Amino acid sequence: MATAEKKNFSSPDETRPAGRGKVQLLNIAGGAVGLATFEPGWRWSEDVKPIAKTDACEAHHVGYTISGRAVVRLADGTEVETGPGDVFVVPPGHDAWVIGDEPWVTIDWAGMSGYAKPS
Repeated sequence: MATAEKKNFSSPDETRPAGRGKVQLLNIAGGAVGLATFEPGWRWSEDVKPIAKTDACEAHHVGYTISGRAVVRLADGTEVETGPGDVFVVPPGHDAWVIGDEPWVTIDWAGMSGYAKPS
């Protein structure tokens, strides 16, 4: 039988540094939900690539941007910008970076269980 569950990001199960950012994780309902805060100047290929040890981000993201803005560049060169209120899906094989002078704060329901986790 399913049960109700509740957690709060004020007490994350885990916090992972991500260069000029961090990811707070809640393990809930058999999965992970991440609250990511990436500071101005953050870029996956500079800040997380050394942790992930892959050429591109290999996570599949399904998320929601709370504040700030970022650009995601897919392997085929397509770029997508996300900002406050946007819901996004990003396939594996991409780079991303913060634009502007405000941190990019996002919640991700799909791609955070292994994100910025040292191998």
